[in-house]
Amino acid sequence: MITLSSNATYTVLEEQKPCALLSVSVALIGPSVLYLIKCLWKIIFKESKKPSRNTVMGIEFLVAFGTAILTIVAMPFFDIVTNAMILNSISLLSSIFQVVAQFFAKERKRFIVPPIISIVLILAGYVLFIISYLQIRDDREMKIRIGLAIVGTIFVSLNWWENYSTLFRNPFLNSISEDIARSKNLVGILSSVVRILVTAAVVGAYVPLSGRDWSSVTSVPDNVRRVIWILVGIQIVSSALCHWFVVVACKMHAIRRSFLLPVYLATLGVVAAFIAPVIIFYQNLSKTNGANYTMTEYCFDITNGNGLSQNAVWYDKLVWDITHSLCPNDMTNQREIGFLVGSSLCWWLGWVLCTIYIWGLQLQRIERTEHLLVRRMYEGAFMEQSIMLNTRVIGLHIFMFLCATMWHESYDEMMKMIISMFRLDKYRPRNNTINDVKFESHIFFDDAFKDVKGSKERHVNEYAEDLVEVVKEVYKKARTLPWQRIIRTPYGGRLEYTLPHGNLLMVHFKDKDLIRHKKRWSQIMYLYYLLGWRLTTKYFKTFEDFEKQEEPFQKEVDEEFEKEGENKKEKANTYLLALDGDTDFQPSAVMLLIDRLVRYPDVGAACGRIHPTGTGPMVWYQKFEYAVGHWLQKTAEHVFGCVLCSPGCFSLFRGAALMDDNVMKRYTIKASEAAHYVQYDQGEDRWLCTLLLQQGWRVEYNAASDAYTNAPQDFKEFYNQRRRWGPSTMANTIDLLGSGSLTSKRNRSISQPFILYQVLSMAASILGPATICLMLSGSALQIFIDANLALAFAVVPPVIYLILCFKLKSDTQITIAAVLSVLYAFLMIATALSIIGNMVTENTVWTPSALFLIFMVLMNVITAALHPKEFPLIIYGFLYFICIPSGYLLLTIYSMVNMNNVSWGTRETGGPAAPKPPTQTITQRILQAKCCKCLCWDCGKLADQNGQGTETVAMTKKPEDNPDRICQGNDGVYLEPLPEDKQKKQKIANDLLDLRNKVTFVFFICNALWLVATFTLQLIGSSVTIKIPKLNINLTQTSEYIFIDPIGLMFLLGFTSLLLIQFLGMFYHRVYTLIHFVAFSSMESKTSGRPSDDNMTVNRHIFVDDEHMFSGQKKRTLLGSF
Repeated sequence: MITLSSNATYTVLEEQKPCALLSVSVALIGPSVLYLIKCLWKIIFKESKKPSRNTVMGIEFLVAFGTAILTIVAMPFFDIVTNAMILNSISLLSSIFQVVAQFFAKERKRFIVPPIISIVLILAGYVLFIISYLQIRDDREMKIRIGLAIVGTIFVSLNWWENYSTLFRNPFLNSISEDIARSKNLVGILSSVVRILVTAAVVGAYVPLSGRDWSSVTSVPDNVRRVIWILVGIQIVSSALCHWFVVVACKMHAIRRSFLLPVYLATLGVVAAFIAPVIIFYQNLSKTNGANYTMTEYCFDITNGNGLSQNAVWYDKLVWDITHSLCPNDMTNQREIGFLVGSSLCWWLGWVLCTIYIWGLQLQRIERTEHLLVRRMYEGAFMEQSIMLNTRVIGLHIFMFLCATMWHESYDEMMKMIISMFRLDKYRPRNNTINDVKFESHIFFDDAFKDVKGSKERHVNEYAEDLVEVVKEVYKKARTLPWQRIIRTPYGGRLEYTLPHGNLLMVHFKDKDLIRHKKRWSQIMYLYYLLGWRLTTKYFKTFEDFEKQEEPFQKEVDEEFEKEGENKKEKANTYLLALDGDTDFQPSAVMLLIDRLVRYPDVGAACGRIHPTGTGPMVWYQKFEYAVGHWLQKTAEHVFGCVLCSPGCFSLFRGAALMDDNVMKRYTIKASEAAHYVQYDQGEDRWLCTLLLQQGWRVEYNAASDAYTNAPQDFKEFYNQRRRWGPSTMANTIDLLGSGSLTSKRNRSISQPFILYQVLSMAASILGPATICLMLSGSALQIFIDANLALAFAVVPPVIYLILCFKLKSDTQITIAAVLSVLYAFLMIATALSIIGNMVTENTVWTPSALFLIFMVLMNVITAALHPKEFPLIIYGFLYFICIPSGYLLLTIYSMVNMNNVSWGTRETGGPAAPKPPTQTITQRILQAKCCKCLCWDCGKLADQNGQGTETVAMTKKPEDNPDRICQGNDGVYLEPLPEDKQKKQKIANDLLDLRNKVTFVFFICNALWLVATFTLQLIGSSVTIKIPKLNINLTQTSEYIFIDPIGLMFLLGFTSLLLIQFLGMFYHRVYTLIHFVAFSSMESKTSGRPSDDNMTVNRHIFVDDEHMFSGQKKRTLLGSF
């Protein structure tokens, strides 16, 4: 395009040059316009901080002015090779900054020689460039053009000053960089506007100053205008795609083969692509004009237009234009060619040496774009040069606690969890050379003790003994147990193991008579133990000593701030992996979640793809339900806002997020009101995520991180589980929407449109029972024909079931629901067959019911196809379809009516007491151990079993910094058992009943109003319905019409719109999941000595014959692999 704007071309004539100059300016501002739109979108829907007055736009003005002067005013006067290669000289100031930074840095982390050589080469290129063109035209105009070109490249090279500002240790520059990062959206808008205005001003002023007229733009022929704007489109689209693919290559850790080499060779490739057609055309003319036809004669013919046909195609004209730009140089003069080639190579080598440090950068997986690139806006005119000069990198090391909660898990469920921990121990040994992640495992065993007749002390129950045996069995060559110790604690007892590869495993046995039980209080226990004690108390002495000093010295003040910064950094880099006692996962799933938190500092939690396991129809139903929920709902939440629930069975949390204001403190609140019991204890994971979102943290979903957990296999257990989840989900969503305005201001990821999306989703959930009734009415109408009979069939059974739920016991309600579910399943099958039959008999699919059915089937099939590993789950879609009335009508009624029941509903009962073995059990050893009054673990000596059973460990002297006060304080405030107050308990029960009555009244009244409004419109008839012509399968209009009521159509369109939004979010999420997975796979395969998931096997052909610990337990044999 710059060549077309030069003085003499055949494609664009002299009087048409303003159009070519306009195309160059459009290509320059194209990236700025795209970036402006992106920033405006974020400003409109998200909060953005204002930049300070110190953040000025002076550099942006110089960069924009230099770019416009270089490309619009100067470069049209030079040949195409010079124009392509002079862009490499914009690395001059970057090389100078690198050299200067070496003298400010305490340690020289980069080679100083390459940037010095780069400076010399770029300056040498300028000298050869000046000599080359002054030999051709030694006049004032040429000198001005040369000077403008050099000044323009220097101005442009100011663009990447931020990449080196932190190396100068200048407080002013650092403050500007931090302010730009903090207010990047507003700064992006200002920067884009400045660039657009400056470019427009330069081109607008240059055209009349050069003696041209803007009116000539309208007189350009259509074929010429088409060529120009096609080139503009190619330039804008190709530069945007190049920028995106570079970012993807870096995120996928393909930096050398997919980023550096292609970009380095791109400039040379462009020059070769320009010169090759010139040589081909010259050879063709040589065949026509004879062997004596020289390059000088060829240039003469090109300059004078000899040999160019008037009917020449646009490609021929472009080649002639390229040749014409080269012809001022004597192509047979070796000296002139030497200057041209020499200056080009000097600039290119200088750019390569300036950016050679990127070759050794160790990028992290899915590196955040703002960490990869200093500036988010790319340069369209010099794409490859800017993307190299714009690259930077950071790295982190983190520590992770695995925190599993157990209760009444079976032996096989415990086995899954322990095996997963052993996998991770082998994957990341304690003394690994990678040193990116260190971890420690904790299991908090709830209600692990029981009363045994004839004993004054409480004994661990059979579940706790099973867990110890599982650890023993999984341990490689189990005849020799790992290093371990037994500690008696204020909450019960603790076992500590050293796993085969050096990592620690701690099992905390909780006695509900000594400490609060249930899952939320177990989570609070490990939050205060690991974050409140383990992570924080090591800084207490430093802070206390500092506060005691009356006049601390400046050095001590600096050290204090440094310690505070270290504490803050450690909190941000400490993660907690929340697990259930039956979760099965691979190490890769954990690493993929870690990547999300490492790369994005504002992410407070991340969850993976949960797969239900088990057998039977109930599990099959849940497999498809989970799949659809993750495929569509969670991906849409992730893309358009934040995930609202990170499930407690497999989620990674950031320590700093959990320790933030109003998160951990509020999470420890005791339920004192009826609503608290529903919101706090029935869905603790969703409530914790609500607190994180309200505090401004982001919650994400990673589809490649797979975890497996047991699902209810019994209809009763499934209904009881969802009885807890349903009201809790509604309570937390209403809580979040109630603070939607404040949350959207505090949380950058939650915008007002996302709040609207959640409002519509909540409305659809509330009106779900009525919608199902409408669907059942339409289904019955396909069978019974009579509208009144169909209406009665759809409404009467749910109403009767609703009344019975208020009167009957929970088990009876579930039995009735099971019977109705079977009947409704037959109706759904009949309905589907009836719709298909109508499509065949009426020879049309253009009816609302048929279109909706086809749309749902196609969308689910396409969605499943985009998840190849999970595509077989589509088979369970049929079961899910016929169970829709059960899952969205009967289950909703059961959940709402039984809202006052706040029991857990699953795993409520334990097995019989384990027989007392003749030798010492784990109970006796815990009782014999001396008590350690805090939750700390560094107070005992390791015992080597050597195959002789578990040796009781006596506690040594307490540590010097007595932690009893902190631990006992936490126990007293948050963890002491709740007193049994029958009067208060009865009051809460009455309040829960009253809350249930109020909520169910509002809930079902809304559904009743929806039903009444819809049926009324249907009864009124065609006067208020929408009449749509009926089309046959060939889209030919028939004489019949379809009548649709407005409310039904609005709801149908709204529901379809929500599904489309979720589908688009899913597709976007799949692309970035693929990038993440490829990055993980490529990095893991390169790391030597690291076992892959496929090789994570362990020898488990074990026969447990050690009678010292569990002589009363049945011997087990487990064969297989991890």
